Amino acid sequence: MTFDFKKAYKEFYLPPKQPALVTVPSMTFLAVRGQGDPNQPGGAYQQAIGLLYAVAFTIKMSKLGPRQPEGYFDYVMPPLEGLWRQGESGHMDLTRKADFQWVSLLRLPDFVTEEVFHWAVGEAAKKKKLDLSPVTYFPWTEGLCVQCMHLGPYDGEPATLRAMEDYAREQGYTMDLGPDRWHHELYLSDPRRGRPERRKTVLRLPVRKEES
Repeated sequence: MTFDFKKAYKEFYLPPKQPALVTVPSMTFLAVRGQGDPNQPGGAYQQAIGLLYAVAFTIKMSKLGPRQPEGYFDYVMPPLEGLWRQGESGHMDLTRKADFQWVSLLRLPDFVTEEVFHWAVGEAAKKKKLDLSPVTYFPWTEGLCVQCMHLGPYDGEPATLRAMEDYAREQGYTMDLGPDRWHHELYLSDPRRGRPERRKTVLRLPVRKEES
């Protein structure tokens, strides 16, 4: 049976529409860092996504070639994810999209070691004639967060984020955004398809216990 991250880890990929606390364990990703408006046609963000998938599909389809990684299992490609911030505070103003700093992410299965990653980058660069040097191997432990399923367009996120912050405060927690803890989004819907009002996005914010 093909492994599906969304089904195996529903608590991280299919949360309820009401905010809740969650402790996210260590995971490893493909990552590309950049800045600028993600909606700019052909801009840095859209180029980054193309680089991520070039490496990700090389790993996934290695089952058909002579170099299948040890421990390989077939899997559904995980959803695209993104870390976002503006400036040192980490808080964001959606009216200033050109000021976004972002890290585009695709989760890697556990069998993907750094050695497998470097092989896949080299293989994809050779076959697709791409400069894949921006793609990095990114182990990351997110830790304690408040998360929620946001339904609707991306520009409607502020209301959901306010509800998440209110919930965290009610539970005795405060936002913990900073250099190593970012606003996190997981994109369960393809923005090129379907109506924006039916779009599903997991929103996640890092929190810490409020000091008494």
